[in-house]
Amino acid sequence: METNPQDKKDNVICTFWDKILTVPQYLIPQHWLSVMMHGFTRCQLHWLKNLQIRFVCWRFKVNREEAVTADIEAYPSFNAFFTRQLRDGVRPVAEGEEVVSSPVDGFVSQLGKIEQGRIVQAKGQDYSVVELLGGNTELAAQFERGQFATLYLSPRDYHRIHMPLAGQLQSMRYVPGKLFSVSPRTACTVPRLFARNERVVTVFDTKHGPMALVLVGAIFVGSMETVWSGQITPPYGSEIRDWEYDGDSAVSLAKGEEMGRFNMGSTVVILLPSDCPAFKSDWQPGMNIRLGQAMT
Repeated sequence: METNPQDKKDNVICTFWDKILTVPQYLIPQHWLSVMMHGFTRCQLHWLKNLQIRFVCWRFKVNREEAVTADIEAYPSFNAFFTRQLRDGVRPVAEGEEVVSSPVDGFVSQLGKIEQGRIVQAKGQDYSVVELLGGNTELAAQFERGQFATLYLSPRDYHRIHMPLAGQLQSMRYVPGKLFSVSPRTACTVPRLFARNERVVTVFDTKHGPMALVLVGAIFVGSMETVWSGQITPPYGSEIRDWEYDGDSAVSLAKGEEMGRFNMGSTVVILLPSDCPAFKSDWQPGMNIRLGQAMT
């Protein structure tokens, strides 16, 4: 796997200048700006949505040929393009029930063992699993001595999220919070970033035990949805909301099947139990990844 040169910062201690550049994020109206962006990216003015798509394709070198529809004229809005579907076979999913596959395109922000209930965010920064899961201590305990992976999606990436393992949905929790950027610079300067931002915690029962996929929102990226519930944010809430799934409401998804998407880019945190096979040794922070690649 190739290392993204722009993201090598993720493995170094951030500078004083990095910290200064992060200060405005504490001052701006994060949720208001995200609501505005949500509407802007759904504008169906022909010239405006085409301008948005062309700019992003040029700026981030988006490969349109991987999509089912490469023609930008066919998309009714920028968000429709941003959440575009890929052609069959473009992202083969690693075979084997024991193999955990990458749920997204992006790059590895951090990954490793969960020790004493803590997750590494960046050098010198960590946070607790309990915080990430919105205060669910019982669930957090099930991941002790397990492993985590924090996967960042940039604007050029495919923005649908797929199952790393086959599983049955057990629960979903919406956790209100901030909407800081989740860029490498912010990750190494804002304490407990992924436990502070808006997020949707989904928990699945798998062959290896519980698996949590945590969708983390960010500035301009506060819109998250799942295939079983549709759009969850916005609107933004001020209280935790919980959904339980069993009986007729049980949702089973196959490995590699779509489970949700970001309407703009953000971060997914995977939590796996101790019985799950270990991540491959060549998976390291800063490496580019593709949906379906074998993680174990």
